[in-house]
Amino acid sequence: MADADWDSRMGRRLKLRDLQILSGVVHWGSMAKAASHLAMSQPAVSESIASLEAALGVRLLDRSTRGVEPTRYAQALLARGRVAFDALRQGIRDIEFLADPTVGEVSVACGDTVAAGLLPAVIDRLSRHRPNIAVRVIQSSAETPEYRELRERRIDLAVARISGPPAPEDLALEILFEDPHRIVAGAGTAWARRRKLTLADLAGEPWIFPANRVIRELVAEAFARCGLPLPREKVTSNSILLRNQLLATGRFLTVLPASVLRYNAKPWALKALPVELGVKPRSVGILTLPNRTLSPVVEVFLQHLRAVAKTMANDPGEPPISGRDARS
Repeated sequence: MADADWDSRMGRRLKLRDLQILSGVVHWGSMAKAASHLAMSQPAVSESIASLEAALGVRLLDRSTRGVEPTRYAQALLARGRVAFDALRQGIRDIEFLADPTVGEVSVACGDTVAAGLLPAVIDRLSRHRPNIAVRVIQSSAETPEYRELRERRIDLAVARISGPPAPEDLALEILFEDPHRIVAGAGTAWARRRKLTLADLAGEPWIFPANRVIRELVAEAFARCGLPLPREKVTSNSILLRNQLLATGRFLTVLPASVLRYNAKPWALKALPVELGVKPRSVGILTLPNRTLSPVVEVFLQHLRAVAKTMANDPGEPPISGRDARS
């Protein structure tokens, strides 16, 4: 009975195109702007919204001089609509993979440290085995940008450094390896030639600190245990590229994850100093939506990701012996 009611009342009147138009209007905050981006006329957009409201029997948009805002009914509909559109996209990607299992696209989010170490190694490995699989990377230096992208189903997975609680309850987490922190300097510096060092030896030197609050607190904790204040930084930046360039001058010290040092030590002539911070390492893990079926292409990407991560878990602290080893 319920199925028959759905078919007569909604099934023939509710169109995916109308949902797409509603999503566009809400995203751009204006029917005129949505019409422009969707290559439609404004009357056609208005007619589509009116058709949806008539089918559902509720108001979907609140209109004002500042534009339009979604009502709670529209928010509920769009939340379910994102799942439906995502399932359709996944279905199309599955069909493409079945037609040609060597072709596809993977979208992944990560922070700066993952993008500077683990992820390039994974993409390199994947590109040699499956050269026609494209990888779309959404990168941000904020602490948890991946969560929003993932919840909105704009990416397939996130690779993140985890601290504190394992992960939000609505996300699935697979830990890949523990990623300890290293104090790093240029390989040609006097610091790098020392066989024994303490934090006290380095307290007065010029430091580059990440703006990331979590890392700064870990470093401050290490110095505090030695009865030392946190050194005053000369430079503050989350950019791995900027820190590598400054380290290469031989005048600065910083703290880097072992996974980043592994793939940046040789090209930038960097070296981990023989000083133990004694702080708990952060974990690197995969975040996905628990009830979302991943496409075969994403599963292929995950196979390569786990393979590279396994080498880091076995030997996280040392850079590869050669470029060939880094690609094996």
